[in-house]
Amino acid sequence: MQQVAAKKLDTARCERAMREGEFGDEVIKAGPRVVVVLTQSWCPQWEMMLPWLDDAAREAGAVVFYLEYDREPFFEPFMTWKEDVLGNRSVPYLRYYRDGVLVAQTNYVSRAAFVATMNREARRDS
Repeated sequence: MQQVAAKKLDTARCERAMREGEFGDEVIKAGPRVVVVLTQSWCPQWEMMLPWLDDAAREAGAVVFYLEYDREPFFEPFMTWKEDVLGNRSVPYLRYYRDGVLVAQTNYVSRAAFVATMNREARRDS
């Protein structure tokens, strides 16, 4: 995997999300704009996002967290939670937060669409 400045979600944060149904404030309120990317290491669309993810996050003013959950010992329960509780069976799955509130969800997006999603949500509440 290409190195990214995005923060990898750790086991404790993922276990808490599975228990409580959402990521904790230390994730979703890590900044005014936060994106959580849930994916698997083999995903070609995730690989396509890696070269531009950090620059796009800076442009959008977003903090990005990610998890390649197929590489984790809790793979099966996490995948089940993502699919059944969060309701998304595709990868990569992106959750966009503003001020700790979920404002958008997508699967693979281009760099321009990633930035536009954050900017569109910013205009909604101004």
